[in-house]
Amino acid sequence: MNNKRLLRFSLLVGAGLATAGAVAEEGDVDRGQAAAATCTACHQADGSGMHVPGGESWPRLAGLNADYIIKQLHDFKEGRRQSASMMSFANMLDDQQIADVAAYYSQLEITPGQGGDEAEETLLARGQQLAERGDWNAYIVSCQSCHGSGGTGVGSDFPGIASQHAGYISAQLTAWKNETRSNDPQNLMGAIAKRMSDDDIQAVSAWYATQPAPAAQESAQ
Repeated sequence: MNNKRLLRFSLLVGAGLATAGAVAEEGDVDRGQAAAATCTACHQADGSGMHVPGGESWPRLAGLNADYIIKQLHDFKEGRRQSASMMSFANMLDDQQIADVAAYYSQLEITPGQGGDEAEETLLARGQQLAERGDWNAYIVSCQSCHGSGGTGVGSDFPGIASQHAGYISAQLTAWKNETRSNDPQNLMGAIAKRMSDDDIQAVSAWYATQPAPAAQESAQ
């Protein structure tokens, strides 16, 4: 009887270890292109996303850090980040498909951001100030402190935001400000966004949308 119990326990442990070891391989670009077919309706075939003035904007995924994309998809899938449409699509993908999709989008050429071209010079100047120097009177740290010089991104935690659509940046800053998004490290974005006025959010979003993000710089992150 003891031997049978020991055998059963060993089989359970072995099965558990096998499951734990079933992690995703490194992402494959070709498989990722096929898996990303359902993403194109919103993010476009070239990963450029969409800027919808006054409506929901979809982010540019082309050229983003692969590990950042992986984290966001898992956060949608597991409910740490909220979006009815994205949660549905993320749940269609297994871990390997998530890695593949991320690999595919990360190697695409970065496309221009939209939504900042019509902004007034005074608004863009305020956006540049917040991006490059911050505003210590309002306890706002510069964006480049985390997102890097030029907003090209730093690793998997801080994505490239130069050439991202103004509508998307604005929506995310507002979500952090209103505590409807909180999946960033140490709530850094939440703390900063709460100190920003609506005009500040519009300004920095418009400025980053107008900034080029050289592919060579962002792909090196």
